[in-house]
Amino acid sequence: MMVQDNFVRKLAAEDKRMDGRMLDELRKIVIEKNPISKADGSALVRLGKTQVLAGVKLDVGKPFSDKPDEGVLITSAEFSPISSPDFELGPPRDDSIELARIVDRGIRESGAVDMKKLCVEEKEKVWMLNIDISILDNFGNLIDAAALASAVAIKNAVFPKYEDGAVVFREKTKKKLPVKYFPVACTFARVGNSILLDPSREEENASTARLTITTRDDGDVCAIQKGGSGELAYELIEKALDLSVKTGKEIRKMAD
Repeated sequence: MMVQDNFVRKLAAEDKRMDGRMLDELRKIVIEKNPISKADGSALVRLGKTQVLAGVKLDVGKPFSDKPDEGVLITSAEFSPISSPDFELGPPRDDSIELARIVDRGIRESGAVDMKKLCVEEKEKVWMLNIDISILDNFGNLIDAAALASAVAIKNAVFPKYEDGAVVFREKTKKKLPVKYFPVACTFARVGNSILLDPSREEENASTARLTITTRDDGDVCAIQKGGSGELAYELIEKALDLSVKTGKEIRKMAD
C-alpha cells in the first residue's frame, strides 16, 4: 500500500492521476431517477465505479420543540459489506455516521427544502423527510455520490396520500416536495501539495486531508467540511471554492 501511495503522490506532483484525469476533472456521472418504486423518491448515482443509492420516505410525526412549525429531516447511511472489503457487519461505523452528517448538513444549510411548508399542524404534526443512503460499490468519494443521489431523490419525491389524519403509504399523490435549491457537494483530496477533485479510493488512501464544499444553485457556499489530520493551505482552499461553484453548475445540468 505504501508503494501505491507514493506512486499516487508522484503522479499528483506531475499534475497526473492513475486514471488519466486532470486534477480538476470528475469521473463519469450517471444518474438513474426513481429506481425504487416503493420509495416516495429515489436515485441511483454512479460516479465512476462508485455506486450509491438514496431513497426518500415521507411520514407525519411530531416536530422538534425548538422548531414547532417546521418539518423534520433525518439522514442515515448504510455501508454494506458487499460494497467494499473495508466494510464489515455490525453497528454503524464512524465513517457512515460522518457521511450521513455531511450530506444532511449540505441539504439543511442550503435550504434545499422549505421546511415550513412541511408543517401540517403547528406543534403537533409535520412531515418528516427521511433519507436513507445505501453504499453499493465503493471506489472512492462516497460523499459526493451520496449527496448527489440524495438531492436527486428529494427533487423527484412526491407526497404519499394523507387522509383523515393518517398517511396512506401505498398511495402516492402528484404533489412534489417544496424544493428551493439543489445542493451539490464537491470533495477534494490533498495529495502531496496538490488538491484533487473527486478522489478515487487510491487517492483517498494517499491523501492527508479532505475538503467537502457544498454549493447551491445561486453559487452560494452553504457548507464546508474538512477531514483528515493534514493542513490545507489558503490557496488550495480558494482554488477548491472556485472549482466547487463551477463544478456544481455542471452537475446540476446533468440532474435536470
